[in-house]
Amino acid sequence: MRFGLLFIGLILACLPAVAQDRSTLGWGRLFTNDSFGDGKDRWQTGSYGISLLRGPTWDGALPVRPGTILEFRAFGQIIAPADLATINADDRRYAGVLSLGLHTHFRMGRAEATIGGDLVAIGPQTKLGQFQTDIHELFSLPTPQILDAQIGNTFVASVSGELGYSFQIAENITLRPFVAAQSGAETVLRAGGDLVVGGAWDGALMLRDSVTGQRYTGVVGNTQGGQTQGLSVTLGADIARVFSSQYLPTGGNAALSENRARVRAGLEWQSAYGNIFYGMTYLAPEFDGQDEGQLTGSLNVNFGF
Repeated sequence: MRFGLLFIGLILACLPAVAQDRSTLGWGRLFTNDSFGDGKDRWQTGSYGISLLRGPTWDGALPVRPGTILEFRAFGQIIAPADLATINADDRRYAGVLSLGLHTHFRMGRAEATIGGDLVAIGPQTKLGQFQTDIHELFSLPTPQILDAQIGNTFVASVSGELGYSFQIAENITLRPFVAAQSGAETVLRAGGDLVVGGAWDGALMLRDSVTGQRYTGVVGNTQGGQTQGLSVTLGADIARVFSSQYLPTGGNAALSENRARVRAGLEWQSAYGNIFYGMTYLAPEFDGQDEGQLTGSLNVNFGF
């Protein structure tokens, strides 16, 4: 209940800003799937996020006031055991996840801040198990036979925030350490950093994927009256302390690992016509019975003609 109240409070706090004249500043999209990584169709097997960024204007710098720029976010995620055909009591259970959220991006001094809330639906009600079954049948892949044992239906309100600070350590090289916290569907404290080499993201409003930690473009950079163009390489890592997870419930056969790490790399090409991003992420084990980590790939292709 307290998370729901926080979520409602966030929306109410942003309502005065919603009334401002605003336009669409950009769209953020990221598709992540382990078929782009180790190809083993397990654990954090797939997700897709789409965000609409709205605000009065974008000049390459975050506003001071929270609620001036709003991100309306929709996210879908499939979490699966390693074996889709046979229930393994030592593996994690299947979970379909859908969420809708409202977030805002602003600056605190020279720091970059994001805070927001999401209403998360979990379980068979999301229909993601059936969706995966249909896709697998279409491509003659093994279909999930363990859906009767998936995480049950529930709704959870989550709040999350991140605070980062960008240092330019050389020409076209930026280091951005950050800290983040989430409470709700998962309760997590996280710290890490991202190193960016190149100018494709100069002046851009960047978003972060919740599964991999990959950063990707929400609003294209606009530092000198025109869109930023170029190539960027990014390297990142973070470590988290995990206190609870709806996807690894207390008392389940798969016991939640208290520590969780991610290591990632990505390549972004930005032109006058659009952008392409591809990244790979190593996800360390998330539960005690998970004997190894996994590799996932993330893709964003966005062109307008």
